[in-house]
Amino acid sequence: MTPRARQCIETADIVVGYNTYIQLITDLLVNKPVIGTAMLQEIERCQMAVDEALTGKKIAVVSSGDPGIYGMAGLILELVMKYSEDIRPQVHVIPGVSAVGASAALLGAPLMHDFAVISLSDLLTPWELIKKRAAMAAEGDFVIAIYNPKSKKRVNQIEEIRQIVLQHRPAQTPVGIVQHASRPGESMVITDLDSFTQQEINMFSLVIIGNSQTYIAGGRMITPRGYQV
Repeated sequence: MTPRARQCIETADIVVGYNTYIQLITDLLVNKPVIGTAMLQEIERCQMAVDEALTGKKIAVVSSGDPGIYGMAGLILELVMKYSEDIRPQVHVIPGVSAVGASAALLGAPLMHDFAVISLSDLLTPWELIKKRAAMAAEGDFVIAIYNPKSKKRVNQIEEIRQIVLQHRPAQTPVGIVQHASRPGESMVITDLDSFTQQEINMFSLVIIGNSQTYIAGGRMITPRGYQV
């Protein structure tokens, strides 16, 4: 969490968010009104936030590490744009630390060159399109960061992605897996493309697959930028 994000939460009249994220910041919410909803209620939750903002209240919408990366910033903006300019609430997107950045820092320096970020959740994006994006990123030799790699219902998708990437990269390509990035219980493991799906992977994991130049040194993943050292 950035200092600016923390300040916005502390000074908000109401905090709105996904229940799981709300539970992570209870120490900031003492005596503060909270609106929390479950997963798959994103539209309803964001509309409630907009409705409260229309009354003149200052609303903080808590959504993931960075609201503009798989967060609620886009949905909030889509909703407020339905109102005429004279009553439309002002929206400030406050940047935070996304899991991809937090995980990369723990693993070393795997994102030092071009990279792609792909979510394996097919709730809003067709699986065939997700596979196409993964294939294009692999063919283009991008480092690939994977959000939502595995859930109780989505068990085999991460293995399909592994097979796709193996068509373009050696089995020894470094892969880092971070659990609970920047949260209690944080941990990481560095393995390779051949065997990374044998590690524990769940919805609290972020997976980073190196490109053709990524290597491991001193227990860290390093993707060279191209400097001659």
